[in-house]
Amino acid sequence: MTNYLDEAQSLDKVIIAGGGTGGHLYPGLAVAGELKKRNSNMDILFIGTENGIEATILPLEGYNIKFIKAGGFVRVSLMKKIAAIYKMFISLFEMYSFYSDWEPDLVIGTGGYASFVPVLIAALMSIPTVILEQNSVPGLSNKLLGRFVDRICITDEGSSSAFPKEKIFITGNPVRDLTDGIDKKASYKLFGLDETKFTILIFGGSAGAVAINNAIMEAIVYLMDIKENIQFLHQSGKADYEPVRQAYMSYDCKGTVAPFIYQMPQAYAVADIVISRAGATTLAEITSLGIPSILIPYPYAALGHQESNARRLSSEGAAIMIKEDVLTGKELAEEIKKLYLDTAYREKIRGKSRVLGKPDAAKRVLEIILNLYKYSE
Repeated sequence: MTNYLDEAQSLDKVIIAGGGTGGHLYPGLAVAGELKKRNSNMDILFIGTENGIEATILPLEGYNIKFIKAGGFVRVSLMKKIAAIYKMFISLFEMYSFYSDWEPDLVIGTGGYASFVPVLIAALMSIPTVILEQNSVPGLSNKLLGRFVDRICITDEGSSSAFPKEKIFITGNPVRDLTDGIDKKASYKLFGLDETKFTILIFGGSAGAVAINNAIMEAIVYLMDIKENIQFLHQSGKADYEPVRQAYMSYDCKGTVAPFIYQMPQAYAVADIVISRAGATTLAEITSLGIPSILIPYPYAALGHQESNARRLSSEGAAIMIKEDVLTGKELAEEIKKLYLDTAYREKIRGKSRVLGKPDAAKRVLEIILNLYKYSE
């Protein structure tokens, strides 16, 4: 592919639309970071909703955000569907007026209902558009937008059948540079952890995951024979913070529990294994670092995309998958023990995971974006 990276110097205003969850937000942040590396004066504006994770994370990352009215349409009640349509029509007129005044050079959609109207209006106004599809099973917004946008960046071939072939580029899922400037020793201190112990990082999305929290609390009793050699770093979510913390304390387990972990690069730096859901962005981050993982896909994810994501990794020997309907504390403890005790097994999974990782995905997306911009001028 021809190098168009110098084109970033003439790209002044970029919109990145999407959010709701970290899975839709963090790929946008990864691309924004690459754009800023090429042109520090570029004006990058995110578009999302007040209720999404973007409302909390973006100010901390130093980016401006414009809020729009948007609502989900899949797996919601009829009344919520009607409300979502009403919000969509309001946002259609709002975004047309905003784009007419702000005149963005390019609009990037990262998926989710917050991305639909901003990307659609941009495409109808002949503003260059790109969408990122993280999952093997595309969401409704991106499936519809695929007919209108100029370029579609997908994680792997699994989602290619949902989009016009002439628009598709297989880039991998963009992830932030999770190693840049990270001091592993300082990361242990940040979380109050012992750098000599085997560290298990647990998280279930930005709000936590009740099923994972419950399984870990049940698993602790089966880990007593190795408890002196292991420790936990657990993002519990707000609702389960106190019971999870009390469970570790009652068994005198070493570790740190937090409702939300903002310093994920540091958390990954200390992790020997990860226990998590199977969102596409989480898997992209794990595989870019080659961390062995136990994946417990969220069973109610739209179109079953989390199970599809997890199954792809487990079939390649790059992760262990446990479906939630068969998840027990005893089974989870057995898998943790196996990864802890069998170094060769753990390293085999690490190697397979790293093979599937695409740490340069954000750079690949950047080149496609700049290629598109060059030929649309």
